[in-house]
Amino acid sequence: MCESAHLRRWVILVGSIISIIKYNSSMTIAVIGAGASGMAAALQAAWQGASVTLFERNPVVGKKLLVTGSGHCNLTNDAVCSSKYTCADPVWLENLLDRYDIGDLREMLAKIGILIHETSDGWYYPLSNSAQSVVEAFSFALNLAGVKVVTQTQVVSIKTGTQGFIIGYNCDGKLQEVRIERVVVSAGGTAYPALGSKGELFPVLEELGLTVLPKRPALAPVVADLGNLRALKGMRLDVEATLWSGNTYLGSSKGNLIFTEWGLNGPAVMDLSQLVDSSGENELSLNLLAFFQEEFDQLLAKKRKSVMPVKILLDAFFAPKVADILLHCIDLAGNTPLNQVEDEKLEHLVSQLKGTRLHIKGVRGFEYCQLSAGGVPVNEVDPQTLESRQIKGLYLTGETLDVVGLCGGYNLHFAFASGALAGKAAAGSM
Repeated sequence: MCESAHLRRWVILVGSIISIIKYNSSMTIAVIGAGASGMAAALQAAWQGASVTLFERNPVVGKKLLVTGSGHCNLTNDAVCSSKYTCADPVWLENLLDRYDIGDLREMLAKIGILIHETSDGWYYPLSNSAQSVVEAFSFALNLAGVKVVTQTQVVSIKTGTQGFIIGYNCDGKLQEVRIERVVVSAGGTAYPALGSKGELFPVLEELGLTVLPKRPALAPVVADLGNLRALKGMRLDVEATLWSGNTYLGSSKGNLIFTEWGLNGPAVMDLSQLVDSSGENELSLNLLAFFQEEFDQLLAKKRKSVMPVKILLDAFFAPKVADILLHCIDLAGNTPLNQVEDEKLEHLVSQLKGTRLHIKGVRGFEYCQLSAGGVPVNEVDPQTLESRQIKGLYLTGETLDVVGLCGGYNLHFAFASGALAGKAAAGSM
């Protein structure tokens, strides 16, 4: 009797496994948006045996991916962790990143023929150093996995049905509908509208009852009143930038800074751009010595009583043009020997180098930013599966969610991670 009962249990278990395999093979999943997160979701779901349709409004997949990392495709970063992102719940993000780390991403990329390498500063790129090669590999993998890719098609509605969802979409000027069991929304935000990211699905998500926070530019250039530093147009410096609202500290970032005709560009300010508020009281403090403070202090102490011109001191750390402009800003002649510079004047120079303050007027629009903040709050989505807590069978990934990472591959890692986890979960493998 015991052996018979044991055999029956094994028969039931094997039958259950067979049922799951059959269920997965017949599962129909729609992925909306063929960016990084959408392609990852479609591949993972198809690899689990699901029948996947990938909708994309552009003529080709991965169009926005082509411009990442200035065309070199900065895939991820060795320092990926929740502290590198801004979202409503860092613990939520930590749970997601624990489930999909750099090793998981490397494994998925290698599976489709993309090998990656790490730079000395911890940034990861494809060995080809080409975003085009990454997109081509994904495109081939989608085809090989049997994903039905429907391009030049705009999804206009998502309705809940008795057994899943009804997707409404425009294709060749005709409104069509298809019944789908599960839906992964990877349609992106509102950054780079010329590349197809226009946020048109957010009203659809609101109609379904989800919360959608207003979209705003993130990783955007900053519009600033440069004053005398306007003469630095075109120059690049490594700085530490600190953002203030009145006397309230908002955040700081280290990195490259580019002076432009309208303000500032580069990671040092782009990483702070989503923190710029509408008070009109924002100021940016620039520490131009942040990357070599110790060396500067040592050289100044050694040469303070010498006849070395102050310009030569600054030339040790800045391009001659930069040194000239910085000295002009405090009305100090560059040929003045250091031993003849008054203590008060020298303190003023060092103070300006450590904390030049600029008035911030705002940030440039969606057409100039790399990412958009806002969207669906993360607490409305399960961090392990990316499934909506309100609507079962609906998954949200990438820029659809209100998550903003720093420059350096963090946002692309989140896109791949959220897409991969959603695809696996939608196919039932979780």
